[in-house]
Amino acid sequence: MAAKEDLYSKIIPRRLRQNRSGSVKCGSNLDVLLSMGFPRPRALKALVSTGGRSVQAACDWLFSHVDDPFLDDPLPREFVLYLRPSGPLQNQLSHFWQQSRVTCGKNKAHNIFPHITLCQFFMCADHKAEALCEALHATVQQWRGRFPTPLPLELYTSSNFIGLFVEEQVADILKQFAADFATEAARKAEVHVEPHKKQLHVTLAYNFPTDHLPSLEKLAKGIEVKLGCDWLAVLFSRDIRFANHETLRVMYPYVPQNEDELELVPGDFIFMSPVDQSSTSEGWVNGTSLATGLSGLLPENYVSLADESDTWVFHGSHSFFSCGPSDKTSKERGMFDGLLDSRRPDNASPGDTPTLSLICHPMQQVLRMSGSHSRQPKRTLFVCRHGERMDVVFGKHWLSLCSDSKGRYVRSNLNMPPSLPLWGGQRDYDMDAPITVTGSTQARLVGEALSESNTVLDFVYCSPSLRCVQTAQNILRGMQQEGKLKVRVEPGLFEWTKWVSGSSLPAWIPPTDLAAAHFSVDTTYRPLIPVSKLTVSESYENYMSRSYQVTKDILSDCKNTGNNVLIVAHASSLEACTRQLQGRGPQSAKDFIQVVRKIPYLGFCSCEEQGDTGVWQLVDPPILPLTHGPNHTFDWRETLLQE
Repeated sequence: MAAKEDLYSKIIPRRLRQNRSGSVKCGSNLDVLLSMGFPRPRALKALVSTGGRSVQAACDWLFSHVDDPFLDDPLPREFVLYLRPSGPLQNQLSHFWQQSRVTCGKNKAHNIFPHITLCQFFMCADHKAEALCEALHATVQQWRGRFPTPLPLELYTSSNFIGLFVEEQVADILKQFAADFATEAARKAEVHVEPHKKQLHVTLAYNFPTDHLPSLEKLAKGIEVKLGCDWLAVLFSRDIRFANHETLRVMYPYVPQNEDELELVPGDFIFMSPVDQSSTSEGWVNGTSLATGLSGLLPENYVSLADESDTWVFHGSHSFFSCGPSDKTSKERGMFDGLLDSRRPDNASPGDTPTLSLICHPMQQVLRMSGSHSRQPKRTLFVCRHGERMDVVFGKHWLSLCSDSKGRYVRSNLNMPPSLPLWGGQRDYDMDAPITVTGSTQARLVGEALSESNTVLDFVYCSPSLRCVQTAQNILRGMQQEGKLKVRVEPGLFEWTKWVSGSSLPAWIPPTDLAAAHFSVDTTYRPLIPVSKLTVSESYENYMSRSYQVTKDILSDCKNTGNNVLIVAHASSLEACTRQLQGRGPQSAKDFIQVVRKIPYLGFCSCEEQGDTGVWQLVDPPILPLTHGPNHTFDWRETLLQE
């Protein structure tokens, strides 16, 4: 591989380049890249990997992949040909996609946009990709006036599949189009394309829990299959190396702390193979970046599961009925970025700016705030985990580190609070640990961010755990609402009691004592689930049912008196208090635990009610995430006086 300096030295400085539109048109994008000194294989790989968008996009790709160990590997990409709906039918299918995901959670169909598969995935070398696009263009030209319209679709359902099937005689015509494309692709691009032989259909849902069938079937029956539709022949490709990998979306930035770790940039995607995770530490995964091609370890809670097609590259779409902008080859129109999250909407003109969902958190915040004035306020539930715990930082015997010979509280570390509430009252600090100074700071930062985003809280509820009460207090302090808004202490929000050590629950500080210790708690509040109703070592099913019920009751009690409710509780609460609210069934206990492990201190989520439907949906929070590194104990004697 050429050294990075060699690669950059061959690039003409931007200020010396001619920037006239005609300077590119006189030659192809490939010619321009070659004239800049890029080797032909790399130039071709860059163009194909960016969908032939532009010389600039290809250059950016080459610069970001300069350390990619597979940059010079002559691996072909995998291509696929779909029919994709547009117009009114596409709008209805998109609505079904959204509502089915909100109501029942993600199923396998959500991995790819609505489509009819015309052929199996096939390989095409980079230097033949342009010829392949020309083959599709030529085939569509031959089929103008012959393509069947409208396509007769019929709804079919089974216990774990729902789809719209093309009537058999019409399906045979579509298969002939696919066969003609295969012939043309073999002639022009020397590739082998195998047309789809099974029944042609649009998959609506599959591989879903059986109990979701009634809801999904009801939504599917609402699709008007006879609506007008211009079916487009679309060509996509993917990196053959990651065909069987999980696709993860980077949510938060991460700077590597060790040589074997991977830098994370929000908006990037990570390819992760389950078989490569056997040797990784808990909470870490091995993955490869789409943006750089580099591989390494990354923290599991910095990424989320994405859809399979999010990383596919778009190479062209062609209409059978018009010769508009969508009917141009990649060579003629200089395609926009192939990543599906930045695709141009079907009804947008070629000059419109694509709608980007892969944007950094500050921009998301700006977009949310700018659009909030044009719609009615929605009811929003915020759920937040407590701050950093004393017993986690200083160990289960932390009390011995901050007690003197007379039993008085004396902090031995700057991260220990200067004082503890009701220390002399023999409180159950072993079972009910407070938060650290860092935990208080975390909470105040979240409160300040909520205030800066103009978020108004109408009600605040918290678990009876001292760490949750302290966190809620500090959030209100950061919002400058301390004393103005009272916290309602709700025992029903306590975490899964199976995780409590010992044979009894903690002896929580009563609200009256908390108020006496200057906590802003509502002493008139009567719990929805009193402490007496909680049992030690409850089952997972009981915990999920309890959390769902208390959340519903909280929202019901607040419905006519406020829109925004904040719950400050435990890591498990972010899942337990929102999942069933969205109409999704509980996960298995094993999967639930894996989710909980990924939720950090002050982990924050937002759930919005969708109109008057009674359905709630997770949305972007109004604040940025909070990330910081560990800071281990430092003993200057042991470190600096060592011989």
